[in-house]
Amino acid sequence: MAKQQSSVSERERTDLREPRRYKVYIHNDDFTTMDFVVKVLTVVFFKTRAEAEALMLKVHHSDKALVGVYSYDIAVSKVRRATQMAREAGFPLRLSYHSE
Repeated sequence: MAKQQSSVSERERTDLREPRRYKVYIHNDDFTTMDFVVKVLTVVFFKTRAEAEALMLKVHHSDKALVGVYSYDIAVSKVRRATQMAREAGFPLRLSYHSE
């Protein structure tokens, strides 16, 4: 028995999209020291000292600054790590993430 070939080709449907990206912000407060903010930005977000100092000054003058844009898991992880560092040091530093 011969196999019949179909003239209709099957098309595999692929809805591949870029994962949603999340902006991470650092917020100003009156208690967290500038040196500690720089430390968090260098240790958690891998900013250079110059980048960290510029961001720290921006936060100080603007109430918040964009630290970076990451996938959801990375954004959550970085916010948790930075918040944990701040609490262990006794600072109320606040970070947040929002989808683009």
